[in-house]
Amino acid sequence: MAGSPSCTMTVVPYQSTMIVVQSSHMPATADETLTHPTREEIALPAVLHALSDPVRLLMVRGLAGALDGRTCGSFDVPVTKSTCTHHFRVLREAGIIHQRQEGKARVNTLRRDDLEARFPGLLASILQAADAEPEPLATS
Repeated sequence: MAGSPSCTMTVVPYQSTMIVVQSSHMPATADETLTHPTREEIALPAVLHALSDPVRLLMVRGLAGALDGRTCGSFDVPVTKSTCTHHFRVLREAGIIHQRQEGKARVNTLRRDDLEARFPGLLASILQAADAEPEPLATS
């Protein structure tokens, strides 16, 4: 359509996987920015990498008992808001969580069924091992 802003997508290599980078002259809507991998696209290296960070593991532990999900701001983690946003993005792009926009808040839920279908027992084993570890001390 004439006069419409252009939008391009580029596939670029990142470590051993490919990621899609979207570029647009017009800001994306909330739905466009919250992309999630399909069940089949969830890759074990990405999941293990995402869960290797203690803050992200703490976030996943916090979501484990929240069937209706939790907002990003409801987590008591020892990082800044922008770093927290980065951690949620890593978890979402790995396929561990699903995020949905509700007004100005993003609500996060675990993708238990998808993870169980791809890697049976993995999430339960990681959560069980994490529960056996002492929680990291929060720094203010």
